[in-house]
Amino acid sequence: MSFPPASGGTRDGGAVSPRAARHMPWVTDGLRVGLFGGSFNPAHEAHRAASLLALRRLKLDRVWWLVTPGNPLKDNRALPPLEQRVAIARRVARHPRIDVTGFEADLGVRYSYQTVEYLARRLPTVRFVWIMGADNLARFDRWQRWRAIADLMPMAVVDRMGESLAATASVAAQALGRYRIDESDAPLLADLKPPAWVFLHGLKSPMSSTGIRAARGGLDGPARQTS
Repeated sequence: MSFPPASGGTRDGGAVSPRAARHMPWVTDGLRVGLFGGSFNPAHEAHRAASLLALRRLKLDRVWWLVTPGNPLKDNRALPPLEQRVAIARRVARHPRIDVTGFEADLGVRYSYQTVEYLARRLPTVRFVWIMGADNLARFDRWQRWRAIADLMPMAVVDRMGESLAATASVAAQALGRYRIDESDAPLLADLKPPAWVFLHGLKSPMSSTGIRAARGGLDGPARQTS
């Protein structure tokens, strides 16, 4: 099974039509795809660095940036339009193996579980891996049906500066502790039956969307805490 390549958008961050912004990226049987969800408000170099780390360490074929329509736990009234965030994210990504998409908007989903369940059911021969930052693991137990996400898809947690201890000591990390694999086995993750997860070290960037918005005087826009 495969989907055609996305069309109508620009890789350089130019204008993106609503249709192009919501196009599901190309995929085919057996592809190893990392799913990196976020509000991307705005996308920045740490998102790109985490994606490149995951591509390399997990031996992925592609990483999809899932630009969410909005966070159900946040006030989204100040959130920029989806098309604008997708356009900026494509400019920041600037990599042939990173696909930026807002297709969750067309699915009408509110929670990451719904996206994971849809993809696992719709594309059972694609080897998906859910990617998230250590800050999200620290509060993963607040996400809607977080245990079901872990049961549906292997997960990779990318370390963030100042988040390691809180993440590994979190409710979710402790509950899923016996399913954690050694970091040296990270290339095997996409082939493992879930639940399975790995903690990836090596990325130490202090950059965050919240910090960027604060510097721009737009702190009201929510950072991604997908639930």
